[in-house]
Amino acid sequence: MNTLVIGSQWGDEGKGKVIDFLTEDADIVVRSQGGSNAGHTVIANGIKYVLHLVPSGILWPGKVNVIANGVVINPTSLVEEITGLRAQGVSITPENLLISDRAHVVLPIHKEIDAAQEEALGDQKIGTTKQGIGPTYADKARRIGIRMVDLVDPVRLEKVLKARIKTANEELARLGWQPADPQVTLDAVMQAAEVLRPHITNTIPVLHKAVVAGKNILFEGAQGAMLDIDFGTYPFVTSSNTSAGGCCTGSGVPPTRIDKSIGVCKAYTTRVGAGPFVTEDAEIADYLHGLGREFGATTGRPRRCGWTDGVVLRFSAMFNGFNEMAMTNLDGLDERDTIKICTAYRLGDQVLEYPPALMEDWERCQPIYETLPGWKQDITKCTKWEELPANCQAYVKRFGEIVGCPVGSVGVGPDREQTISVPH
Repeated sequence: MNTLVIGSQWGDEGKGKVIDFLTEDADIVVRSQGGSNAGHTVIANGIKYVLHLVPSGILWPGKVNVIANGVVINPTSLVEEITGLRAQGVSITPENLLISDRAHVVLPIHKEIDAAQEEALGDQKIGTTKQGIGPTYADKARRIGIRMVDLVDPVRLEKVLKARIKTANEELARLGWQPADPQVTLDAVMQAAEVLRPHITNTIPVLHKAVVAGKNILFEGAQGAMLDIDFGTYPFVTSSNTSAGGCCTGSGVPPTRIDKSIGVCKAYTTRVGAGPFVTEDAEIADYLHGLGREFGATTGRPRRCGWTDGVVLRFSAMFNGFNEMAMTNLDGLDERDTIKICTAYRLGDQVLEYPPALMEDWERCQPIYETLPGWKQDITKCTKWEELPANCQAYVKRFGEIVGCPVGSVGVGPDREQTISVPH
């Protein structure tokens, strides 16, 4: 069974926990797009792990983890992450962590360009994490990027680094930004390359042989489908295909080999950064932040919060081909008297079941809500579907009806064991 796990909203849906839960039955876990701007938080055996580039399967013994060709990799950040995980007792070797030789490299200069471009936008900022992700994908599209294969040979690496730093500094000068010190970049990347070199390989045949052998492959999506550069709230999106299709192009495993697609969603909606958010609600945001929830794994900044957006989820389920939804953070609604679900948007005289393409239309949309009664009960100790309150079960079922995709599991707490299967 080859399974995709995709964030169905704007990221931060709790994919790490769902992937960690599913990894028990997987042989290989693959990260296929995005960069260190994404973060997965997993709590396993009472220990909190924050992962950025390393697949969540690394927390399970005997699993092979692949950072595939569609990922953009900051070598220094990856080395820091590996070092931190090892300090927590996680075993990381060239046998259980493979890095695609075709993945593109995020340089310190890319972060500088990212910050300079964001500042130049003024009040039209995209809200990037300034981790250099966009400029690296731009280099990839412009065919001037540096790839992990370039890290294999130190002589070649120094040559391509010097050439790219020179042109990047010219870009920074045009943006009125201070040029970067070439030696700082050279030293940082060369040092990281020494650590990563044993992990770099052609991962495509590895995955092909696993498919032929009938191994179970789990594809770990980063961010969320509504940040997809094609389908999301453009231009307030990331620079990669965060949807199901991105798992195939970002790994080399063809779509004919995918068996199941799971959409991860929160029991409400959150978003980080700028862009339209029709169901955003200050009161529910204050409530969730007051519980200590919804702060970014990478930046620590508070997330924007709102009610469940059935329009976004319906659209997401359509272009990702979800077989089922995995709902997280259901316990976050335990204290609510009533709970809202957006069933459609109102745009002037129109009622929309799917999001508009034009940003100005997105900004004008108003939510049409259906209100359900809350359950006013702590569900974190529940271990079976039958133990959940009736109003809680009704909310989950109605959620699936509105989205047009059944909910297959619900999370009632952050720990690995706090996941309940939903009968169909």
